[in-house]
Amino acid sequence: MADLDENYWSERYRNASTGWDIGFPSPPIVQYLDQIENKEVEILIPGAGNSYEASYAFKKGFSNVNILDLSREPLNNFKRANPEFPDSQLHHEDFFLHMHQYDLILEQTFFCAIDPRLREKYVTKVHELLKPGGKLVGVLFNRHFELQGPPFGGDKEEYQLLFSKKFKVECLETCYNSIPQRQNSEVFIIMKKSNA
Repeated sequence: MADLDENYWSERYRNASTGWDIGFPSPPIVQYLDQIENKEVEILIPGAGNSYEASYAFKKGFSNVNILDLSREPLNNFKRANPEFPDSQLHHEDFFLHMHQYDLILEQTFFCAIDPRLREKYVTKVHELLKPGGKLVGVLFNRHFELQGPPFGGDKEEYQLLFSKKFKVECLETCYNSIPQRQNSEVFIIMKKSNA
């Protein structure tokens, strides 16, 4: 497996080898954001890439959107496309070293991009980064890939087992509004931080 470090991801962006980048905000996340009335909630989008979701949220009036990526390339792309976005809310950092607490963490294509051996660590870190009652919301692949990733797949049973150790699983259902290319191969998740 490739060393999934900053150089790996920066090279992918420089070569436009970004098959995960759909070029617009993910419909399930847009629909979820549209239901939130409190625009002051603190949001983190880890492994954000070009982060169309952050751009959408920011333009909808969410003032505390934070995006984090291991590579500076997509953060620079995002800033060029959203010059008014506060620099203080852009984090060029390793997710596992990030320190702050949020009301909401949005998951789009980060979980499937990290080495599966780090999934337990991911769950622990998300739990740590959420305020009491905070939520992890987004989409995960509900399929396995023949080729060695990234992306790395998974299934509902695996996620139920993984997340239920530290979260109340409020939603883990087949995603009905995935983009056509991912239809019937994603689950929508809402994981609420428990006190575990």
